[in-house]
Amino acid sequence: AHDMERKMLFAASTWSQIQNFQLAYLGHFQGLGWRVHAACGDAPASAPYTERVLEVPFTKSMGSPRNFRAAALLRELIREEGYELISVHTSLAAFFTRLALLGMERRPLVVNTVHGYLFDGQTPLPKRRLLLAAEQWMAPVTDLVLTMNRWDLQTAQRYRLGANVVHIPGIGVDFAGFSRAASGSRERLREALGIPQGAFVLLYAAEFSKRKSQEVLIRAMRRLPEQAVLVLTGDGALCEQCRQMARQFGLDRRVLFPGYVRNMPEWCGMADAAVSGSRSEGLPFHIMEAMYAGLPIVASDVKGTSDLLSDHEAGLLYPYGDDAACAAQIQRLMDSDSLRRQLGARAREHVEQYSLERVLPVVLGLYDGLLLEQTVRQRR
Repeated sequence: AHDMERKMLFAASTWSQIQNFQLAYLGHFQGLGWRVHAACGDAPASAPYTERVLEVPFTKSMGSPRNFRAAALLRELIREEGYELISVHTSLAAFFTRLALLGMERRPLVVNTVHGYLFDGQTPLPKRRLLLAAEQWMAPVTDLVLTMNRWDLQTAQRYRLGANVVHIPGIGVDFAGFSRAASGSRERLREALGIPQGAFVLLYAAEFSKRKSQEVLIRAMRRLPEQAVLVLTGDGALCEQCRQMARQFGLDRRVLFPGYVRNMPEWCGMADAAVSGSRSEGLPFHIMEAMYAGLPIVASDVKGTSDLLSDHEAGLLYPYGDDAACAAQIQRLMDSDSLRRQLGARAREHVEQYSLERVLPVVLGLYDGLLLEQTVRQRR
């Protein structure tokens, strides 16, 4: 059913988001003969599995004129290329790519993969209403909505945010690297970071942003014994602010900032537990990777994270933003070897269902079903 002239576009705010989430999917469609294009805010000179990468001026401020220029560029590109299918990712890029389609007499099919709606109960009411209204506005040009947690699924169904709304077990995590993690990395990394022997190391791998809420974990560290060390990998706009907070609290040696890191299997192997302070998630990669590594987890009780941990009793949760409750749950882990082993074993057992090899055929089957429905309609 596939032919060499079929074209599709992947759109996300940045190339790294496409790379992190979708390379397996780009490769699959290219292997079937599709001409695969990508649009993002920081297009590389060349990119795997893509014939063309268009740089568009996406910026994080939703109301910025740059985003509307991005929509205009995308509208021109879509008309020029005649795509049959568009796959959109991340809230901002998904909105402005679909905005480009409004009013088109003949438009491509659109799949919106929801990596976490940003208008849940943790969002201030005015912003919540605005973001929900934006999704409702784009619903008529959204053929398939792929959601990853119960809250997003129920919300998309309730407000009819697309012609068809389904649940998927994430987009798949490639766990292969965890089997190849170098032995001895635990001691090597700890020594490189200056972590003393006998320390209980907590790992949080996330971009420094308001949504990821590293400051909650830094405040929690004031309530924990000297043995506890928090490693905050990643970079982002709020990194320096978090550094200053750690210095202000006298936690310079106990809250570490190694920057952006790539080899997560080794970093998970260095840790005793994983933590999260996030305000909102879709289905968080850093939690699933920690689960696969067999780490016990303490995380904020928010959508996406609770789907992974609460459903399987595979981690300890605390109310979002409550640093005292966070510290208390971490202390429980520090005080009990048996609890750590029990939670780590459950996490490792249940995370297999989210592996790329299991999820990829599920998601691709939904794409194929959408394309088949269109073909049937066209032949009637």
